[in-house]
Amino acid sequence: MNLGAVTAIYKAEMARFFRTLLQSFISPVISTSLYFVVFGSAIGSRMDRVEGVEYAAFIIPGLIMLSVMTQATSNASFAIYFPKFIGTIYEYLSSPISFLEVTLGFVGAAATKALFIGLVILGTSFLFVDFTILHPVSMLAFLVLTCISFSLLGFIIGIWAKNFEQLQLIPLLVITPLVFLGGSFYSISMLPPAWQIVTRFNPVVYLISGFRWSFFGQADVSIGVSLAAIGLFTAICLGIIWLIFRTGWRIRS
Repeated sequence: MNLGAVTAIYKAEMARFFRTLLQSFISPVISTSLYFVVFGSAIGSRMDRVEGVEYAAFIIPGLIMLSVMTQATSNASFAIYFPKFIGTIYEYLSSPISFLEVTLGFVGAAATKALFIGLVILGTSFLFVDFTILHPVSMLAFLVLTCISFSLLGFIIGIWAKNFEQLQLIPLLVITPLVFLGGSFYSISMLPPAWQIVTRFNPVVYLISGFRWSFFGQADVSIGVSLAAIGLFTAICLGIIWLIFRTGWRIRS
């Protein structure tokens, strides 16, 4: 393992993040505040408690997951697409480092950025709602695993994309709708039985459910299933990345 190469890639990506630190943190804080004003205050004041939890508090895990998934995907996809766009990716391909080391550098930086933003949103939530995290260690573990898994997905999207429009296609048209339909702002037990079955085919349901359990001790699916879903998703992404570097798909002319 060439730790020097991993560290160099990681530091370069984090340096780019810190150059726009203010914008990176202000945007999620404003977005979270708007969600709390609209959903927490305007709508939440007219709703009963959801599974014994105040609605404004109930949506916090979903809000964090929404931002973390989209940010992790976008950061990782842009990080690997830009070297491919300007041609510097061939420096990585010709250097004595493996696909794993390249992936660790880019994905590690993207996951770190998403984790920072997730923690900022969590801190912002305390300004609007009084709540207690029942399982803080599990909460942090679910958050880190989600950051890593969706950074891996973003890495794949960045290699797949041929232009900047395709770079935003999956986060906007796939990930965001899946998060909204995955129980971010409601419990899937509130849906009719037929739609509950359909919803369980949404992989995001298992991530949000496990993350919400770490907050309130309640989940739509078992924690074991949630962890298995994250592990399977991560393994699939790693396998695809290995295959991409093995075949040179979309990264070699």
